[in-house]
Amino acid sequence: MRALPRETLAALVPELLLCGHLIDRCGMAYTIAAFGREGMAGVAIEEWQTASPVYTRRMQQALKFTGDSVETIFKGMQLEIGAPPQFMDFRYRVHDHDHGEFWLDHCGALADVEPMGEEFVVAMCHDIEDPTFDATALATNPHARVRPIHRPPRVPADRKPVCAWTVTIDPAHEPPPTPPNSGLLADSAAARTVLDPIDPAEDGRADYSGPLLSDLRFADFSHSALTRIAGEVCLQQHLLTLGFRVAVRARTGADETVDIVRKQFTGIAGLTAERLRRCLGVGDDAAGLAAVLAVHPALNPLAYTGIDIARDGERVRLHIPAESGARTDGTWLATLAPDALAPLNALARGVNPCYVATAEQAADGLTVEFALADEPFREASEVAVTRFSTGADWVFADRGKPLPLTVV
Repeated sequence: MRALPRETLAALVPELLLCGHLIDRCGMAYTIAAFGREGMAGVAIEEWQTASPVYTRRMQQALKFTGDSVETIFKGMQLEIGAPPQFMDFRYRVHDHDHGEFWLDHCGALADVEPMGEEFVVAMCHDIEDPTFDATALATNPHARVRPIHRPPRVPADRKPVCAWTVTIDPAHEPPPTPPNSGLLADSAAARTVLDPIDPAEDGRADYSGPLLSDLRFADFSHSALTRIAGEVCLQQHLLTLGFRVAVRARTGADETVDIVRKQFTGIAGLTAERLRRCLGVGDDAAGLAAVLAVHPALNPLAYTGIDIARDGERVRLHIPAESGARTDGTWLATLAPDALAPLNALARGVNPCYVATAEQAADGLTVEFALADEPFREASEVAVTRFSTGADWVFADRGKPLPLTVV
């Protein structure tokens, strides 16, 4: 991603945040089928509880806004896949170091779930959010608590804001229990991956050490800061997938777990490729596919995945090494094999529906070649499931200059 212009990176970062949020639109459909609604909620709670503290601390360190305040908690929320800008329209108010509020003027997740009925709304807005909001705050201060002022089911049905919450830090608050399997993610290759540092001499913001802003305008950040943010957001997706895999494996066998994770990968890979192609403004040819592969979060950051992309005329080759952090962790790339290429077919067909992938396995890894078939392929059912989300067609707006919400 380092080779992209600064303005392209600024447009890419919110896309990566949104696509990370949409991972569950596909994955949870298959956990409902396997484990029922309560089992699905359990998987969602465990994956976010274990992943969010790890990636929150990484982003705090990368952008130099470490601390133990409510303001620090809110800054972290603005830079994570659980709260992509505008689609999850979080608004913030800070009263002091230990007290604040946030509310959602729009909630894309609720828009997706409300048509499914009140039981699913309660599962998301009560069962899942209570422990996962606390887990996110825990990364900043173990004595922080996030509690609702009001939340869905909405009464009246069009209530705005859709929900509102308080955040309170009090030494008397007992920290929540450590979620099961947290150590697996904290000690994962993804958690330990080292990305390029930000150059403070470049034009633009090098960090987020100033006041909390009403919105983040990514165009204000420097080129190296945007490169680092994009890499961190990709790692967030791998960490969430690792948490998902661990939670699913606790409920079923190894083969069934790989099958569910691969279906999750297929659904998000295809939809993400479509959005990335539009974001980059590339065509549906080999050059366009290579450009999308180069920024796709399933294949980034390179320090974690080690992939290599080459183009030969109208053919594109992708090499996935046998040894990498992604392979060690057992995340998306570990589900691929010469006879299991559905995720990569979906990805390529997000660029052009005529692409087909073939692969050869060797000692040094998996080499995949993409070529054009004579006729387009039907969209994968996993992509169609993910497309159910209103995020599939979401369009980001320019909100102008953000306003400071705190004084430093």
